[in-house]
Amino acid sequence: MSVETPRTSEEPAGTQEMAAPAATAGSGPSALSRFLGGSATRNLGLVIALVILCVVGLATAGERFGSFDNALTILRLAAVVGVVSVGMTFVICGGGIDLSVGAIVALSSVWATTLATQTMAEDIHWIVMVLTALLVGGACGLVNGLLVAYGKVAPFIATLAMLASARGLAELIAQRRTQIVRDRSFIDFFGGSVIGIPVLVIIFAIVAALGWVLLNRTTFGRRTLAIGGNPEAARLAGIKVERQTAYLYVLLGLACGLAAVMLMARTTTGTSTHGQLLELDTIAAAVIGGTLLSGGRGTIVGTVLGVLIFTTLTNVFTLNNVDTSTQNVAKGVIIVAAVLLQQRLAARRRST
Repeated sequence: MSVETPRTSEEPAGTQEMAAPAATAGSGPSALSRFLGGSATRNLGLVIALVILCVVGLATAGERFGSFDNALTILRLAAVVGVVSVGMTFVICGGGIDLSVGAIVALSSVWATTLATQTMAEDIHWIVMVLTALLVGGACGLVNGLLVAYGKVAPFIATLAMLASARGLAELIAQRRTQIVRDRSFIDFFGGSVIGIPVLVIIFAIVAALGWVLLNRTTFGRRTLAIGGNPEAARLAGIKVERQTAYLYVLLGLACGLAAVMLMARTTTGTSTHGQLLELDTIAAAVIGGTLLSGGRGTIVGTVLGVLIFTTLTNVFTLNNVDTSTQNVAKGVIIVAAVLLQQRLAARRRST
């Protein structure tokens, strides 16, 4: 029995299905059409969109948008969303979805800033707060993964339940109060900069680089794409689909824990209101970046560009005093447009 080789993250959907007929019949998509449908062209389009947004920002907000401080503000905001978006890319590539990331970030931040945790951190080191946030995030991701992979609960339902549970637990622990981070060394480290580059931005860059290597250059990445493309074929190829799926949700949970640490450092607080609508921003960034919602294809570079586009768009809206409700409507429209475009391009590839 032959099993279809999983396509890589930089390979357009449908490329391998067309390879055999092209070889026998001497026909198939031209080099130009393959280039236009490839990740390089998608990323170029995202860069152009980002440049256009910057031009609009300069035209409407002037120096307020073009200042160096505002650029750093955009990057700091993008860093928190970006770390979670990298994890979300893996889950979506594996054919899943996670609606609970914002609630997991909130719960991680609250648990890491409780009086008991901060007292322990004062006695030992602030790394205790970091480890606590990572453990809470990873545990939530593990629960999601077990429910989806072994419990056969639909990802939408499982993560929706986690969304409600994690946010509710965060409110109970914090008693609906904002918990202040008391450890100045923690704030100074994560709020500092290296050669003028904020530590939060450096963390985002490192996570993005590691995510790219993991998705494109390791067996873990190939298995993820294989499961997202065709779970049954992946199972027949010897991949432990359930275990791999659980790993993906744990990975995203750890990303949420790290994002909670970054958010705690940026706001000096832990609260149950952290991460509101974070799932919207992360899914939007991944989809805009070229990750297929049906799974099987994704690109970390595209996700990073998607994060920068959405963060810059939010910044332009804010500088022009556009209310948050209008911003959310605009983001929703962009997500729908991106999905429709994906479907149209996929249909065009199948017809060629």
